[in-house]
Amino acid sequence: MNALRERKIGVLALQGDFAAHGRMLDRLHAAWVEVRKPEQLADLAGLIMPGGESTTLLKLIASTPMEPALRAFHAAGRPIFGTCAGLILLARDVTHPAQPSLGLIDVAVERNAYGRQVDSFEAQGTLAADNSGAERPLEMVFIRAPRITRVGPGVRVLARHRDEPVLVQSASVLGATFHPEMTADLTVHEAFVAMCRAGDEAAASAAE
Repeated sequence: MNALRERKIGVLALQGDFAAHGRMLDRLHAAWVEVRKPEQLADLAGLIMPGGESTTLLKLIASTPMEPALRAFHAAGRPIFGTCAGLILLARDVTHPAQPSLGLIDVAVERNAYGRQVDSFEAQGTLAADNSGAERPLEMVFIRAPRITRVGPGVRVLARHRDEPVLVQSASVLGATFHPEMTADLTVHEAFVAMCRAGDEAAASAAE
């Protein structure tokens, strides 16, 4: 049985284009639900934290017990995927300017590193070599995007743009500086769904 038929993937729906992530999950036939309250995290297979405005998202998270719920979600080993502002909230260190974050992945990010909204752009990056040893191109959309300025030990770089890391993973946390939900390429969301499925299967095996 597909574990995702029983446990949905949550998409944090406090701000940003969360519906675009939902459309990607629909294309992958993965059940999902919008998340606005901490208690909604209780029985999810994983969580997507979309782009938006990171300072606004911080205020909205602080207005409810969402932060401790997110930390507990992560401590339980359930996958979290942050894009753009979502990655900023997950990063260990944030600059330009400095601001608080959850610190769930050991990277440093510089906010708005590519300029303002009018400086947004589409580009083609490169996915790291897979098991076959082959790299492949990946479509990317950057909108007021952060830049990853430091990658800590234990963090894997999964994709680059102009030799800079733009997609990283550490254990159950996946982060992208770009917006994969704004492209037609399902690669990144497919990888996250696989992480959620693997986590559910591991939890089911442990419960037996």
